Amino acid sequence: MIEAYKRLWPHRQGVQRITTQDELETSIRVELNDELTHPRVRKSVEEKLELAVERIGESGLTKEEKTQLIQLYKKLAAH
Repeated sequence: MIEAYKRLWPHRQGVQRITTQDELETSIRVELNDELTHPRVRKSVEEKLELAVERIGESGLTKEEKTQLIQLYKKLAAH
């Protein structure tokens, strides 16, 4: 799943250095919580999840990779 995530976000800072599942989950949590955006313009977790699912769905990843990534995003968004 790490390689699929790297292909989904090839130019995002720090993504290419991810090597473990924990690092992957941390990166997704940061994304879902919009932590790199100024607090006044942050989007909700639900909005960020919707955007991520849309991007994954439109990507060139395999069906299996898409399904696994979407499941991981949803799992992390629920916590």
